[in-house]
Amino acid sequence: MAEDTPQNPPSQCSPLSSTDDPTQAPGEQPPSRETLKSAYNVFKKRWKLTRLDQESQIGRGPMSSGQRSAITGISPPDQYPIEIWNELVKQGRLKYAGNGCYALP
Repeated sequence: MAEDTPQNPPSQCSPLSSTDDPTQAPGEQPPSRETLKSAYNVFKKRWKLTRLDQESQIGRGPMSSGQRSAITGISPPDQYPIEIWNELVKQGRLKYAGNGCYALP
């Protein structure tokens, strides 16, 4: 008769300590300066286009009321991971606007 015991013992998982960060691999370097610069430039271009698109809607022209854009934040481009945007916030080049949106300071 065959025994019902498993061949391999179950793997033991240790709970994460407070120093373990599952979003960052051990020994991972911060983003390079060139990557941060290109991400910031892409964000500025998207911010400008979003603002111009919102200001160019009917009833928002410069001859009608002269209102400025009321955009408080935009979602960052998907080309870069969230760590890039968080690093730019740490540097003070962007500010977190809430709900995954960022804004220029």
